[in-house]
Amino acid sequence: MEWENQTILVEFFLKGLSGYPRLELLFFVLILIMYVFILLGNGTLILISILDSHLHTPMYFFLGNLSFLDICYTTTSIPSTLVSFLSERKNISFSGCAVQMFLGLAMGTTECVLLGMMAFDRYVAICNPLRYPIIMSKNSYVPMASGSWFAGVINSAVQTMFVVQLPFCRHNIINHFSCEILAVMKLACADISGNEFIMLVATTLLILMPLLLIVISYSLIISSILKVRSSEGRSKAFSTCSAHLTVVIIFYGTILFMYMKPKSKETLNSNALDATDKLISMFYGVMTPMLNPLIYSLRNKDVKEAVKLLLKKRFINKRVE
Repeated sequence: MEWENQTILVEFFLKGLSGYPRLELLFFVLILIMYVFILLGNGTLILISILDSHLHTPMYFFLGNLSFLDICYTTTSIPSTLVSFLSERKNISFSGCAVQMFLGLAMGTTECVLLGMMAFDRYVAICNPLRYPIIMSKNSYVPMASGSWFAGVINSAVQTMFVVQLPFCRHNIINHFSCEILAVMKLACADISGNEFIMLVATTLLILMPLLLIVISYSLIISSILKVRSSEGRSKAFSTCSAHLTVVIIFYGTILFMYMKPKSKETLNSNALDATDKLISMFYGVMTPMLNPLIYSLRNKDVKEAVKLLLKKRFINKRVE
């Protein structure tokens, strides 16, 4: 197919909340505060999981990876979004957009797979506690975490490579805060059915399969917990996985709401829906990483004790000095 009077794009325009300067200022303050909490909260979890020897277990190794992942994921888009809120120029270069697409998709995919690995860890801990040290040895949980990162990077590299090879012509306005791969792909002046098929396969393997693993793991966990006779035993068993389950519900619940809502409603009120989609996208990209450390610290006695111990040691060291 010939493309007449077309020019090759060298940059994109990120629409975001363009046209609403007061909202941009409000969201700049809110997102900046949230980003600081993300860095402090997840950074603290990483620090205590390294410094406290009691937390050198598979569960906290995965949690440290999840915290690092949340920091990386938000850093791929939030700083540039904050700059765009205060700048009249909201353009991003083609290469910059490609890098943002790659990093965002890689982090998102890795988190999906990692949450599946964490669910399997909780299943073994509750349903096979005597075999837990053998099944979840260092030779097992380190490759599981590494495999999650590898799957995310490879998936993102393949999908980003196919997207950047598409011809982009006159349309360069991305109706988003960042270079989200699906939003960019729809701007191509070519048939994207092949890209959509690759995305469908990747979604099935790396999002729905981990979700299936999570559902199966927690079905077995709940079944095992219900067999415990004492209410105290059931409560103790459930408390070991409640934080992870809460994170999974927030993470996957947001994804499913974003991508599986009825498409027919888009024609009813496009402006309202557009604003809703952007707010949901912001919740997915900012709120979830911010809530993760709060959920794990508030619902986890080990983390609370580790924080208290580190603060006590620091206070004692200051008094000695």
